[in-house]
Amino acid sequence: MSHLLKLYLFAYNSLQAFGWTISLFRILSCFIATNSVNGAYASAGDLICLLQTCAFLEVVHGGIGIVPSGVLFPLMQWGGRTHFLLAIVRQIHEVQELPAVFITFFAWSLTEVIRYSHYALNISGDCPSWLTYLRYTLFIVLYPMGLAPGEMWLMYQALPYIKEKNLYGDFFASVPFSYYNFVTVVLLIYPFLWLNLYLHLFKQRRSKLGKQHHKKKKI
Repeated sequence: MSHLLKLYLFAYNSLQAFGWTISLFRILSCFIATNSVNGAYASAGDLICLLQTCAFLEVVHGGIGIVPSGVLFPLMQWGGRTHFLLAIVRQIHEVQELPAVFITFFAWSLTEVIRYSHYALNISGDCPSWLTYLRYTLFIVLYPMGLAPGEMWLMYQALPYIKEKNLYGDFFASVPFSYYNFVTVVLLIYPFLWLNLYLHLFKQRRSKLGKQHHKKKKI
């Protein structure tokens, strides 16, 4: 990998880590100041929308081969999160203060602070072993937390508003498509799509932590 490419990837991952750190700080600061989970979107929603949109670059990175992640799993994660965030939460103001938003944003932010910091420090060649352990361990709790009481619960709570507002009805007026039915189907298949990603992360965990353990034994 060229020096310029390494510099780009280091800058991208560092900026994402910094952005998610700010979002985590805003969410927790709002929670402490108000003793309420209702302000998560107001405090960090716009920033998280920006960070998540920019994360499409990771699909591009895998597609052109500058990182070994491939396209499928980054696209699945980006697509699921972006749909949840931009198509539902951002468009339906009534759901923005629900506890599920706080749970989702907290789980996402903590996960991404660790993940992007790990990537950036790996590129610089100075990643501590404890950060690698956190990167491939905390997801065991944080991913299900973000999924069930977070994303899925909020989508379920959003269904009445989607139906009442006929959300995107004008956009799809010329085709036999119901966004309400689409989200219902997404809710049914979401756990199965998510399980593939979750099991993939366990494979990565065995690979990465196994290598780390092997290095320690050699030392």
